Amino acid sequence: MTASSAARSTTPNTVQDVVENDSSGPLTDVSAEGEKLPPARFAFGSRTWKEILHLQLNLFTGILEFLYVALWLYAGAALSITVIGLPLLAAGLMGSRVLGKLERKRARVLLGLRMEEPSPLARHRRNHGFFPWLWSTLKDPVAWRSTLYAFIRLPWGVLTFALTLCALFVAWPVLGHLARGLTNLDRAMVRGLLCPSSELERRVAELEEDRGVVVDTAAADLRRIERDLHDGAQARLVALAMGLGMAKEKLLEDPKAAAEMVDEAHGEVKLALQELRDLARGIHPAVLTDRGLDAALSSVAARCTVPVAVSVELSARPAPAIEGIAYFTVSELLQNISKHSAARTAGVELWRDGDRLLIQVRDDGRGGATTATGSGLAGLAERLGSVDGVFAVDSPAGGPTVVTAELPWRDRTAG
Repeated sequence: MTASSAARSTTPNTVQDVVENDSSGPLTDVSAEGEKLPPARFAFGSRTWKEILHLQLNLFTGILEFLYVALWLYAGAALSITVIGLPLLAAGLMGSRVLGKLERKRARVLLGLRMEEPSPLARHRRNHGFFPWLWSTLKDPVAWRSTLYAFIRLPWGVLTFALTLCALFVAWPVLGHLARGLTNLDRAMVRGLLCPSSELERRVAELEEDRGVVVDTAAADLRRIERDLHDGAQARLVALAMGLGMAKEKLLEDPKAAAEMVDEAHGEVKLALQELRDLARGIHPAVLTDRGLDAALSSVAARCTVPVAVSVELSARPAPAIEGIAYFTVSELLQNISKHSAARTAGVELWRDGDRLLIQVRDDGRGGATTATGSGLAGLAERLGSVDGVFAVDSPAGGPTVVTAELPWRDRTAG
């Protein structure tokens, strides 16, 4: 029998044969070939069912969010003339932020939206007293947009719940299209009110936080300079003045003792001058201003207790501010190596890559360095972040440690 005749022999010849072999006929447990039929299932896929679930939940979440917003907003506005009104508004806005976060999570799970979280409240404002926190919270645009979203959700939730529930029973064929259209409007509301409004908003929040870091760093540096002057050079100069006074009194009575006192005062003057030089070097070393990073870092490396190889490959000098940050970053890292690393050798490399100044400090010590909160490395990371820099630490237990820092390059003429 040929293939064509075999094919023809399997072709049904009567209407009864067609009905018996038609899979669209009445479902039975087995097919014509004795195989089980696939199980019955709903026509809609999982994504459509997630959208329907989202629309049904709109009513319940809308009621809860509307009640929350109405309570704190009305109470806070009514009591705003008292001392508890504004704090109540601020607390309500913080709760609105939490509601917005939960709604974004629901939209990610049920609507498949991909979105970033808005920028948090500036950390320096939260940590520096009640009134800075109150002011930053009351003018937080993210919290107010979340409040508006929660306020308009109740009528929208009633509408979507009613439409999808009715369609579920009386308009099944169009339920999928209806759910897609309504959830598209939901997606638009989430993007418009709960997502970060723009890159500019995130950038402004970053700059506000960075400004706080700069202010805190400057204040800490001023306190350090004042402490060093008071405890070091100032105390030594006071002792010097007292010694010279005593020498003046003994000059005629006991010239030999007076000469010894003057000699001691001379030694005190030398020590005071050395402390003042060290203090000036900590503020801004003269060698950095006069000769640049290569000479300044070589001077720092010479004072390190570990042999340090310095390589600076710069065809030009950066702006003074960037140059100073790079110098103090390397200086503090070398101090950490001297105090904590137990290293035998270390290396410092600086080079320019496009519009970035790259710094790499490495050592063969015991490792374990981290930028955990409270460490000196965390302070360095914050300082570099305040000027759009990057700070990364690779320090496995047992070493070696490699610290990489990036700073934006600015030309000296434009600095």
